[in-house]
Amino acid sequence: MKNIQVIDGAENCVYDIFQATEEELALIFPPGQDIAFIDEVLAQGNQEKLNAAFSNIWVRRIKKLEAVGIQGLMYYELEKKKAYYPTRRDEEAINPNGSLLRANAPSQERSL
Repeated sequence: MKNIQVIDGAENCVYDIFQATEEELALIFPPGQDIAFIDEVLAQGNQEKLNAAFSNIWVRRIKKLEAVGIQGLMYYELEKKKAYYPTRRDEEAINPNGSLLRANAPSQERSL
């Protein structure tokens, strides 16, 4: 199973993680992408297959402490975030001026 974290624009969103099969993940994230916006997913996919996939995914919520990795982020109601992810790849996120959002240093070297 693969893990998808849902980032919602709702004030009370808790950013749950859901499990998806390889096939379900492929319906949501095109090859090479790990960022999805629900409006784009629905516009490009087979509605019948997507409805079935989401029906299955929504009953597979897992606790964050139990998640072993996150293979995709799916955004709801956050159109403004699209500008930060033009390639729909998390590691390639950019600032409004086009510079990389993250430094290229490994995460363990960052100070908290």
